[in-house]
Amino acid sequence: MQEQVHDLRSALALLKELPGALAETDVPVNPAAELAGVYRYVGAGGTVARPTKEGPAMLFRSVQGFPDAQVVIGVLASRRRVAALLDCPAERLGWRLRECVSAPVPPVVTEDAPCHEVVHLASEEGFDLNRLIPAPTNTPEDAGPYITMGMCYARHPDTGASDITIHRLCIQSRDTLSIYFTPGARHIGAMADRAEALGQPLPISISIGVDPAIEIAACFEPPTTPLGYDELAIAGALRGRPVELCRCLTVPERAIANAEFVIEGEVVPGARVQEDQNTHTGHAMPEFPGYTGPACSECRLIRVKAVTHRRNPILQTCIGPSEEHVSMAGIPTEASILDMVERAMPGRLLNVYCAPPGGGKLMAVLQFKKTAPSDEGRQRQAALLAFSAFSELKHIFLVDEDVDPFDLSDVLWAMNTRFQGDMDVVPIPGVRCHPLDPSNDPVMSPAIRDYGIACKTIFDCTVPFDQKARFQRSHFMETDPKHWLPDEDI
Repeated sequence: MQEQVHDLRSALALLKELPGALAETDVPVNPAAELAGVYRYVGAGGTVARPTKEGPAMLFRSVQGFPDAQVVIGVLASRRRVAALLDCPAERLGWRLRECVSAPVPPVVTEDAPCHEVVHLASEEGFDLNRLIPAPTNTPEDAGPYITMGMCYARHPDTGASDITIHRLCIQSRDTLSIYFTPGARHIGAMADRAEALGQPLPISISIGVDPAIEIAACFEPPTTPLGYDELAIAGALRGRPVELCRCLTVPERAIANAEFVIEGEVVPGARVQEDQNTHTGHAMPEFPGYTGPACSECRLIRVKAVTHRRNPILQTCIGPSEEHVSMAGIPTEASILDMVERAMPGRLLNVYCAPPGGGKLMAVLQFKKTAPSDEGRQRQAALLAFSAFSELKHIFLVDEDVDPFDLSDVLWAMNTRFQGDMDVVPIPGVRCHPLDPSNDPVMSPAIRDYGIACKTIFDCTVPFDQKARFQRSHFMETDPKHWLPDEDI
């Protein structure tokens, strides 16, 4: 299965073979809010306002205003789909990514670039991003059409080290995009700052519609992938072969060779843009916590030089708070936590799940095994290590080895039967967390000194080692239910 997937089209071909993994429609859809409004019911999941559910990915083959393009949404909006696309059991994804970080396969440059099949230069009359890119708006309040699955690739002006990251990109005019950099959180933001200090533009490519392995790898963050670590090497390790890059046509940068779309441009030094300058809604787009983020008044500006794409291209998009964000942000975070804790106390942390209620960023469940009296208390040390490995984490739930960390009903069962609020809550106040969590605001509490500061909290739902005998789960007879229900998928 791993050998089959190398780009978006081969990924969709695989999903077509899996029952219930891909829905397709020829009914015309408006990319302005309608497309996301449809998928909200079909398969968005995550922190999207209810009613929603985990469902198939969806391919819209008839997009109003774009006769030659299609839009696909929700490719990664299911952990089971991610597992199939990466050829790995769902419960082992974090461990698999950890292995790939340690054995990177660097990308290579090729002259064969399917993304160059059709070329549009910004210098040409009639060039207009609004007519070339079928970028949806998630809601009627959005600041504008957003590119939500663009793989931004750039190099540091001093060192030449490359980085790939996903950023919030809004189409602002016929040849400009705004790009939002979370303060202090992404390497390309630091590269743009350095280029600006030098009075230089930062060349950048934005590849849309790529191998899902690239999309997952692009979401790794420090300290697992420090400045200078090209996350494309993780995607190469996942596939067992290098990611192929091509040289851009109008800027000195590279792009994903088999991407569906590539936008070539430069981050303009000294330029800032109001994100909602065209709509004046005051809003940006729905973000992973489930709320629509405020429009930023200081977005950086990308001047677009060219758009290239494959024939009959497929734009890949996602709903900000959907299960897709949980997969992309959460699974690399799981790998980062596993790596940090495994180095400190090998064999004790069995698994990690960055669950949908936290959008893949704010919440993690750690399954910890105590094998000796001296292990008591180490579970909380593991939680502290997890917080240091991923600063945006806010809440950690610790559970024993007999609790399924991927089943939140089981986690809450452990909380209800193994947890006492006066002893098992460990608050860590005054710590910098994620700025998109609206509760991290001084108006919530005088103890919060600045926007983005929060109280990280450990919920220790593990049994004290000396009381394990008292907390044995009921034992049932081992049977093979297929003897009674041979046709059921059990």
